[in-house]
Amino acid sequence: MLAVVPKEYAMNLRRIIRLIKKELLQTVRNKRLLPIMIVAPVLQLLLFGYAVTTDVNHVATAVLDEDHTSTSRALIDQFIRSGYFGYQVALTSEQEIDRLLDAGHAQMVLHIPRGFAKDLAVNRTALVQLILDGSDSMTARIVSGYATAVLQRYGGTIQAARVMRLRATLPRLPTLDGRLRVWYNPELTSVNFMVPGVLCLILLLVTMMMTSLAIVREKEIGTLEQLVVTPITPAELMLGKTLPFLLVGLLDMTFVLLVATLWFHVYVAGSVLLLFVLSILFLLTTLGLGIFISTVSQTQHEATLTSFFFLMPSIILSGFIFPIENMPPALQWLTYLIPLRYFLEIIRGIFLRGIGLDLLWPQVLALAIFALAIITFSALRFSKRLG
Repeated sequence: MLAVVPKEYAMNLRRIIRLIKKELLQTVRNKRLLPIMIVAPVLQLLLFGYAVTTDVNHVATAVLDEDHTSTSRALIDQFIRSGYFGYQVALTSEQEIDRLLDAGHAQMVLHIPRGFAKDLAVNRTALVQLILDGSDSMTARIVSGYATAVLQRYGGTIQAARVMRLRATLPRLPTLDGRLRVWYNPELTSVNFMVPGVLCLILLLVTMMMTSLAIVREKEIGTLEQLVVTPITPAELMLGKTLPFLLVGLLDMTFVLLVATLWFHVYVAGSVLLLFVLSILFLLTTLGLGIFISTVSQTQHEATLTSFFFLMPSIILSGFIFPIENMPPALQWLTYLIPLRYFLEIIRGIFLRGIGLDLLWPQVLALAIFALAIITFSALRFSKRLG
């Protein structure tokens, strides 16, 4: 005997569409929510694109030149002309270095000792001291790399001049010509790396919070109980509450892509269609998290705080800012439980490398498993709470 599902409990597409229209109208009419949905993602992209950067320019540099020769002045000129170092002040003694760094007036001090030019003239190793402000370890590490590159370039210029003189006496002199080629981000600008990550963060933040707030708002004003006693089933109610924010997520993604392309000139190297399709897969996880948050929150304030409970671990452990390879082994294993990690790898792979499903399928499979598990668990909990 076949079981007959009552008409009032069957999935009704017309009711779902009406719920979607209702949710979209409420969202558009909400003057506080609309700026969060449209304006906030663009502002976040602009702030992250300009403020959160690993590029270091115009390093405040003080110089203590105790050699006072044309050779030492040529080295100082190499630092200034590199474009990374800004000449601040010339020191006269070593005692001034501590006071200058303590006051924060310089990030680096270039100390050229006496006899610098003389050592180079007689083919001895010449010593140069670089004193860095290490209170910001990341910046100090980057500045150290810039300074080392300038010193190597200057040393290479001197060696090349010596080699040219030796060629007059030797029939043939072996040389080594090393050439560097950077793929995917030739200028090594951090904005190319940050913009795809910001897109992931915006999709997570906006859709997760808006979904949870929309459902909790219905609880607060008492309309959720009214919807429960109607013929609308829990599945229809969940779809009617989540699908509008799926559309909102795709709309925000379009806005962010336009800003990234037209403003920051960060272009998608791979398939834009694949980018949107896989973004829907990630949005299923964020919408599922939003539904779960709504089931454990009674007020919109609680929902907001609970959203940040999920947001902060995602930012820290996903590789958005901090490389996963530099984390302790225990935390590296923990990152496999963060869906944002897989979506970051997907979106940066499409954005920067232009790769497709043939290389991204492990991340896509992991993200699909997370999406199915989260949306199923949240839907069951949501239906149980309604019941």
